[in-house]
Amino acid sequence: MSSTLGVLSDAERLFIVHGVQDDLRSDGRACEDYRHVEVETDVVSNTSGSARLRLGNTDILVGVKAEMGEPDPGRPKEGKLEFFVDCSANASPEFEGRGGEELAIEVSNALQRVFNSKSTLDLTALCIIPEGQCWVLFVDVLVLECGGNLFDAVSLAVKAALFNTRIPTVVVTADDEGQQEIELSDDPYDVKRLDVDNVPLIVTLSKIGHRHVVDASWEEELCSLARLTVGVTQKGTIAGLNKEGSGSLDPESIYEMIESGKKVGMVLNSRLKEALEKEENSKREKIGFLG
Repeated sequence: MSSTLGVLSDAERLFIVHGVQDDLRSDGRACEDYRHVEVETDVVSNTSGSARLRLGNTDILVGVKAEMGEPDPGRPKEGKLEFFVDCSANASPEFEGRGGEELAIEVSNALQRVFNSKSTLDLTALCIIPEGQCWVLFVDVLVLECGGNLFDAVSLAVKAALFNTRIPTVVVTADDEGQQEIELSDDPYDVKRLDVDNVPLIVTLSKIGHRHVVDASWEEELCSLARLTVGVTQKGTIAGLNKEGSGSLDPESIYEMIESGKKVGMVLNSRLKEALEKEENSKREKIGFLG
């Protein structure tokens, strides 16, 4: 289908909407099918962890940098995560000007909502000295190309990068005056890893006509007036819920979309875990990206 600058003809919209009602999308997928996903970790040098993920035509690069800082006053015994999202102007014509900034803030807020729960990631493991020092994980997300379903792709890439993250081991000692000192291990293999099992993935369900689809292409997104983003853990627990778009959703549709999101999210978590473990255990040569 030929479309430019986010515009679809009436015939294209009709073709997409009618196909979804019959569980046959324009690219041949069923309503609950994802496009092909490729993931690679440890791709950016000088980071604590990194990943690159491709979902269809959507291409995401994530780098995680662990630095020491002060914990938040309200959470003195926890570390923290800081998200920064950058939508490359080359990723989509819609990202030119302030469009990319607004979407970046939207994605960053969605990540903050997902990671706001204490059950998502054990932030106490990032504490070095209660009320004094902690690890701050700066998670930088770069959208290289956007071909639809950006929120899901970003969450997949972030989880992959956190899985790949290694944090240097720290020993806290006391000097002769009782002052605490921090000794950072310089052994590159003396590190600790994050437990990302409970980190949820975002599943976006787009309402098209009377049905909903997952992993909407950008053409399908143009045919959807309402969508639901659901944070789902590998056990099927809902970690976050947000309705977006100008259209309305009736209670029955919301229930069906949540149930569909839970089912798809559990499968997605399981398959990502398998792919990351397989990729980590492979003997392939690591090829760096951006240096």
